[in-house]
Amino acid sequence: MPVYVVTGTDEGRVSEEAATLFEELKAPGSDDFSNEIIEGIADNSEDAFQKCSQAIEALQTLGLFAADKVVWLKGANFFGSDRTSDAERAVTGVENLLEVLQDDLPDEVTFLLSATGINGVRRFGKWAKKSTDYRPFDKIDVSKEGWEEQVARIVTRVAREKRLTIQGESLQLFVQRAGAETRQISNEIDKLDLYLGPDRREVTVEDVTLMVSVSHKGVIWEISRAVEKRNAKRAIELIDSLIAKNENAVGLIKASIIPTVRNLFFAKLAGAYGSINRAPAGIQAVLPKKKDGTVNTWGLKMASAGAKNFSLPQLQKAMGDCLEADKALVTSGQDPRMVLHKLVIKLCDGKRAA
Repeated sequence: MPVYVVTGTDEGRVSEEAATLFEELKAPGSDDFSNEIIEGIADNSEDAFQKCSQAIEALQTLGLFAADKVVWLKGANFFGSDRTSDAERAVTGVENLLEVLQDDLPDEVTFLLSATGINGVRRFGKWAKKSTDYRPFDKIDVSKEGWEEQVARIVTRVAREKRLTIQGESLQLFVQRAGAETRQISNEIDKLDLYLGPDRREVTVEDVTLMVSVSHKGVIWEISRAVEKRNAKRAIELIDSLIAKNENAVGLIKASIIPTVRNLFFAKLAGAYGSINRAPAGIQAVLPKKKDGTVNTWGLKMASAGAKNFSLPQLQKAMGDCLEADKALVTSGQDPRMVLHKLVIKLCDGKRAA
């Protein structure tokens, strides 16, 4: 019996991929009577046990007229490491399901599981990774270098499915405004598709500015752009808006201000040689890297325009100011909001010595 598992922290992508896979797995011309979908969102551990029992019953029942049958346990939320998943009743249900899946069931039956997360330490998780068609889709970590390029590939793919073209500045702006959430990316592309209509398929910067909502990550990006433009008033307004929503100041400085200043510094450093590729090996060695070890050219290109607003000594001083502010947020009893305000004012002060 074929078994497919679609899981990961990117719930929008998991849902999309599982739905597509279900349609692919269904026998041609099959209807709802030939396949079974079991909604997997459980309210508690007993509910999780019952959903596993329903899946087992469906697996052990042949399709109408003995035709091929797909059983989909959809959007299950009790295979992870949360309170419900860890409860004895839920664990028992999952173990019972595993025993059935490991048996020699008819080849005519296919099992598809989509889940918000799977505990890789438990027996089911270990078995699933080793013995099934296992397809993980995790959210892109926006704290890591190179996340923009990963998101840009997703945006390009989703746009292409709508026969939209989005590239260059338009693509950069879309990535920074929409962030890394697959569901929001799809929603924003849908909005652009409707807005442009059938006759215009090229997405412009103006289209993105007008139609694409600013996500949480987009606000972070707006703070970065304000700092690059030395617009202290705008940066402070945005910081206050996030702090009012209980945003952690330490997380804010590490997600927005420090990476911005660092990229400005390295863009300025490499810019003296005309391009990153022409910079000496010693400078290339300290440039921010992606996971694969290559230079994060996306971040440096984004910062290159803003770097023109600063001298190299100013950016060296700014790096030190960021370090002091970061220490103050972690070790002192100062008001976090005031620490960030003072830092932004220092970074954006046009009177600082060049």
